[in-house]
Parts: sequence; C-alpha cells; structure tokens
Amino acid sequence: MVISRFKYARLLLAARRVIRNDHLILMVLALVVGCAAGAAVVAFRETIDLVQFLFYGTGHARLTPHAAGLQWWHVLLAPAVGGLIVGIFVHLLLPNRRPQGVADVIEAEQLHGGWMSSRVGLLSAIASAISIGAGASVGREGPAVHLGGSLGAWLARRLHLTRSLNRTLLGCGVAAAVAASFNAPLAGALFANEVVIGHYALKAFAPVVVASVAGTAISRHWFGNFPAFALVDNPLASFWEFPAFIGLGVASALCAILMMHSIVVASALAKRTPMVPWLKPAVAGLSVGAMALVVPQVLGVGYGVTEDAMLHVYGFGTLLVILACKILATAISLGWGFSGGVFSPALVVGAVAGGAYGIVATAIFPDLSSGVPAYTVVGMGAVAASVLGAPISTTLIIFEMTSDYTLTLAVMVTVVVSSEISHHFYDRSFFVRQLRERGVDLREGIESEVMQTITVDAVMRRQVSTVGMSTDLDTLRRLLQDSTVGELFVVRDDGALHGTVTLQDLSEFAFDHDLDSLVNAGDVARPNPPVLTRHDDIETAVALMDRVGEMVIPVLEREGDRVLVGAVTHDDVMTEFNRVLMERRREELGHE
Repeated sequence: MVISRFKYARLLLAARRVIRNDHLILMVLALVVGCAAGAAVVAFRETIDLVQFLFYGTGHARLTPHAAGLQWWHVLLAPAVGGLIVGIFVHLLLPNRRPQGVADVIEAEQLHGGWMSSRVGLLSAIASAISIGAGASVGREGPAVHLGGSLGAWLARRLHLTRSLNRTLLGCGVAAAVAASFNAPLAGALFANEVVIGHYALKAFAPVVVASVAGTAISRHWFGNFPAFALVDNPLASFWEFPAFIGLGVASALCAILMMHSIVVASALAKRTPMVPWLKPAVAGLSVGAMALVVPQVLGVGYGVTEDAMLHVYGFGTLLVILACKILATAISLGWGFSGGVFSPALVVGAVAGGAYGIVATAIFPDLSSGVPAYTVVGMGAVAASVLGAPISTTLIIFEMTSDYTLTLAVMVTVVVSSEISHHFYDRSFFVRQLRERGVDLREGIESEVMQTITVDAVMRRQVSTVGMSTDLDTLRRLLQDSTVGELFVVRDDGALHGTVTLQDLSEFAFDHDLDSLVNAGDVARPNPPVLTRHDDIETAVALMDRVGEMVIPVLEREGDRVLVGAVTHDDVMTEFNRVLMERRREELGHE
C-alpha cells in the first residue's frame, strides 16, 4: 500500500513537471491554433463561394466562363454593388477606415509584440470575402493570413503569454492559414518564418510546423488532398535552357515591379480624388466590371485563368491583353479600397507573362524548350516571389500547388533572379512598401517597438523647479545652480507653462546685479518652448529632441491646457530604453 502511494506520488510529480514544461505547452497551443486557423480558412473560402453565388449565380472557382455568358449589365454592376457594400462596411467598422492585410500582420509581429485584434481579423475577413465574391481582382490568401494571425494573437492574449510567445502563436496562425489555403504544409511553415517571424530559431520553428500540419489536415479533410493545379509533367528539356529561364527572371521582375508600383500609384490617386471614401470601392468595381466586359479573366482570384495559361489555352496576343488588364484591375481594386491580397493576382500575372515569354522562347529554340506550360509555372513563381518577398517559401508553394518537382531547379533560378532585381530596384516586398508608405520602417525592428511602448509618463521627472513670472534675477541664479536638469520652468498664475530659463538665457544679466530689481523671469524666459504630453512615447520624445536640439523637454498633462506636470531628459529616456531593450532581448533568447 505504501509502495503504491509512493508510485502515485512520483507519477503525480512527473505529470506536474510535464505540465510545467513551457515548450510542451507551446506545442499544444500551436496545435490548437493550427486547427482553429485551418477551420477558419475553410469557413472563409466557403463564404467566398457563397458570396460569389449570390453575385454571379455560381460558386465555382472558374468564374471566367460563367461571367462570359452573363448579361452585360450584370457583369458591369456586380463588382460595383460589391464595392459599395465593402466601402460602407470598411468605413463603419474597420480601424483607420481601410482594409487590413499581411502588412498589418508583419507590423504586429515585428513592432507590436504579436498583438492583433481578433475582432478586426474577423471583420477584415468578411470584407475580403465580399470583395472576392463580388469579382474584385484581389487574392484570398492575404486575408486568410490576417485571419489566422489574429486567431493566434487572440489565444496568446487570452492566456496572458509573454511577448515572445505572443509572436510565436501569431506565426503559428499564419503558417496554418497559408498551409490550409494552398494545401502546402512545408510552404506554410517556411512562409511564416520567412515573411512574418523573420527567423528560423528552433523553438519558434517547431510549433509553427505543428500548426502548419494541423491547418493542412483540416483543409484536406474538407476539400480533399489535391494540388491547386492539375498539370502534366513538365520535364526540363536541357540545361542549355537555363539562360532562357534567367531571361524570364528579368521579365518577371519587371512585371512584379509594374504590378506593385501600379497599386501604389492607384492608392495615391484615390487619396487625392475628392470623393467620399466609402464610395471609392464602388467606382473601382465599376471600372473592373467594364474591363470584364471585354476581358472577363480579370474577375476574382483568377485560379482558372492561371490553370488555362498553364495548359496553353491562350495565344500570345491574348496573354498580353490579360497581363495588362489584370495588373490594371488589381491596381484599381486594391488602390481604391477593395479588401484582399496580392498573391493570387501575382500568380495570374506570372502565369500569363511566363506563357507569353514561353511562346517566344519556344518559337526561337524549339528543340531546347521544355514547352510553354513549363514557362507559365516558372513565371508564376518568379512574380509571386518578388511581390511577397519570400523566394524560399514561394518556391515550395509552387511545388506543392503543382506537384511538379522536375521544374524546381528552373523555378529556383528564376525566382532568385527576379527577387534580386525587384529588391534592388523597388523594395523587399509589396508589404514592406505598404508599411513604408504608412511611415513604418521595419529596419528599426525591436528598437522601434520598445520606444513606441514606453510612454513619457514612465520616464519623466515629476519634481521640477518652477518659478513665477515675477521671480527676480537673483532668485533665478540661485535656483538654476540647484536645478538637477539645468533648467527652470516659468509658469503663469493659473499654472500654465509660459517658458523656460537656462543659464545661457541669463548670459546678458548673469553678473549685472544692478538689473536684479528691473528684470524678472517673464522677461528672460523663452516663451512657447517645445513640449511633450505624458501620453507621448519616447520615440516621439527623441525625435523632438533631435529636431529642436534640446536635451530637456517640459511635459504637459495635455497639450491644450498647458498644465506642467514634469520634464523629461535625454539621459533618462535612453537609460530606460536600454533597460527595457535588454529585458526584451533576454526574454527572446529565453524562448529560442
């Protein structure tokens, strides 16, 4: 009896040790997030099909043949009505009155410790489902990534996890969403680490893999285990064909740059257009519908168009027309307020560009060509990799979407060429450019995150030397000698800040005691000094100090009432910044 109790106690102790194992708990949480994100992606795709059925009478992924048989007014008005609904929805319910996407996930991961709003994630998914179902030229993978990331962030927030674990669970949600969208577990795991998390540390990579596999399992259970595109094998004809693939890499980079820049230009044009914001997606939808009357291939995610290009359905001229119209339709859709991603449009652009290039290359060197379908697959990967800024995971996505291993070498070479050119002449990715347009620079990384999370209130000195407007010079000299910051703050009778006084401000009167009864603090103070409020962050404080050349800044309760509550110094700001930064880095190292 005693022995059995002893064994029970040891078993209980071992169980407690296992439960307290952070890495095991993280794996379990990754599994939960992966399943949740996979189910969310399934629901998201089914919602898109339902919305598309309501707008066009079919939920099939191949929208082009069906749209070509509809009445002209139906094709023209469906995207416009969808745009109106999306515009009102985004204007009323989403923060900053703009759609959310992958760029917001990257910003949350890199700069905000993995914090995302689950409510915004759900609302953004609804806006994207309406946009895609209505026929806007946008992708479904970006919204899926945002939805998966918000689920991971929600669970981390509910469990009050550390910032490092928050970021890992957000990455788990992203990986599961990508894997479920493409039926591509390898690509999902690598995409999350390459694009969102930004590193491949084992302690972060392992749970991301678990989540990716879980998301794939949910997706395969619902949709079946099939590649996105059913193709015949495309064996490489000869290694002498690689110069042609390098040329395709150059052409793909040009297409990717044109596509990304067109979206930025369209967005800038939309901002300058004097029109109520919620009406702009309707105008975009009307424009897309007008193009679809002539080129129905611009509607929707375009997977059917991509597969047709791979099967060499279109001729050279038709491919060029689709290429130009798809880039224009995508720019209008995303720039003017529809909600959605860029991956699917990038696949279409890459496929048709690769197909057109392949027709020319095959005509010039027919004996060395692997065939037009091979060039469509390779071009698809090259353009998508440049747009996403993810050459490794994009290569795997193409492989897992097509189940065509024989072209992997060609895809790798072309992706590298295209990515290097677009990175050098444009930016690392479309998402990085989006963030840069908003004034967010990821190169600052954790340093910027730390500075944005520390408020002036946390570092300011509350005991500061204040004087009234009538304080005489002799008193000012004495108080300045005792001041810990070398500065006095002159306040009016109502407590409002009037100005500041330093020893330099007294230079004309410092040794002339005959003026002591004639000059007071109000006379020598510098009026209206630069100020901060206690709610500003220290990044704002440092930027202000650098701009005005001041090492001490007075702090107000709020800018409007001018009530002085303290002062902040450059030394205090940097001391607190370095302390918190070291804590964060120790925390990161503790979970890698």
